[in-house]
Amino acid sequence: MNPLNHIAIIMDGNGRWGLKFKKSRNAGHKAGLKTVEKIIKETIKNKISYLTLYAFSTENWKRPKKEINYLFNLLETFLLSRIEELHKQNIKLKIIGIKKFSPKLNKLLNKSEKKTFMNSKLQINLALNYGSKFELINAFNDLKKSKLKVNEKNFIKYLQTKDIPDPDLLIRTGNTHRLSNFLLWQLAYSEIFFEKKLWPDFTEKDYNNIIKKFKNIKRNFGKI
Repeated sequence: MNPLNHIAIIMDGNGRWGLKFKKSRNAGHKAGLKTVEKIIKETIKNKISYLTLYAFSTENWKRPKKEINYLFNLLETFLLSRIEELHKQNIKLKIIGIKKFSPKLNKLLNKSEKKTFMNSKLQINLALNYGSKFELINAFNDLKKSKLKVNEKNFIKYLQTKDIPDPDLLIRTGNTHRLSNFLLWQLAYSEIFFEKKLWPDFTEKDYNNIIKKFKNIKRNFGKI
């Protein structure tokens, strides 16, 4: 049975779900947050150490301003109402991406990271304003400035995930089969599961079924 230490998720389909059932993309984002809470609980039950959630990409700035503002207000409300609970559950929150948000949200993100820094039951990596191509270019430029030899070991030191093991498993909901500029380096040997369901419809049972399938896959890593 394969060990499972880190799951990454592209939470796709909130907007489509909202339009389909509530005639509002924002309603889908709100419903998707409930799924996030369920998946966090299941991740803890499965004793998985790392969960990385793709919440907002560098490309998502192209969306309507009203939708972007709603997303960030939703995140603010979630952190204000849930960070104490996450802290009590020994959950660590880490932000990967570039923190170029409102002063209020930046302060809240920094406060949440600082408050939960020593927690160890589960580390949630929230990818916000994250783009893998930007991360890779920056890492390469920083490595060149360091005068260290350009090799894999040194390159990893300059990634935003430098202290985080690569994902064993990637799940993407929403019936879309692409990586969308997410963890392109880190996913090199991850097992990938594309799920037809939209994120708000993704259940604990779906999650556990994928985990079960993953554990029984024969993983070769280039070997026979």
